[in-house]
Amino acid sequence: MIVLSNNGQLTDNGQLMTTITERLKQIRAQISDAELACNRQPGSVLLLAVSKTKPAEDLAAAYQAGQRHFGENYLQEALKKQQELGAYAITWHFIGPIQSNKTKPLATHFDWVHSVDSLKIARRLSEQRPTHLPPLNICLQVNISDEPSKSGITLAELPQLCEQVAKLPNLKLRGVMAIPAPQDDFEQQRQPYKTLYQAVANLKQPSLDTFSFGMTGDLKAAIAEGSTIVRIGTALFGERDYA
Repeated sequence: MIVLSNNGQLTDNGQLMTTITERLKQIRAQISDAELACNRQPGSVLLLAVSKTKPAEDLAAAYQAGQRHFGENYLQEALKKQQELGAYAITWHFIGPIQSNKTKPLATHFDWVHSVDSLKIARRLSEQRPTHLPPLNICLQVNISDEPSKSGITLAELPQLCEQVAKLPNLKLRGVMAIPAPQDDFEQQRQPYKTLYQAVANLKQPSLDTFSFGMTGDLKAAIAEGSTIVRIGTALFGERDYA
């Protein structure tokens, strides 16, 4: 079994290190190829490693292979990993649904929150962000496919919420996050991202520079439509164990 030593290093690099290193290379190559195909600036798309349900050892292996940004969906699980990986200079992103009674640890322990979908949540994060920390980077989650099962505001609600959140202290409104309904066709995958990208462009706010678009199944379509952060989990860490 791979374990961490007291200084945060893997005591056995073994097969886990090799597997994750190779997967990272493949994913980064896919991102680079998509950037090139879409005439995007090389390096303009950030890889966010989605590490929910995965142990700290997996994150440590990815970190030692050069990965620095990690996304977590479950607060208590994330806080435990942050303790275990305290020796690493990780940039932590929260990408899961937000309960109002959990905003304080989010405001305290994360660098980014992608899933803000109400003014109430944004205000709590603003009020609870420690003043010695930089402003918390915020993305607004838009339910671009209007799916009842998913969190997020409607496209029509986006302009007003952007205006309100941008005024809050201790936060830095960066952009939007979306998880469209799954599609197999490339052009159908592109359409919701195109719609949301244009909606943000119409707001004419230069500070909105972040588009948290795309996962393993639609990475190329998301990059074609302006993604600046792709959220990749299964392709990097393997299938998740929700048990």
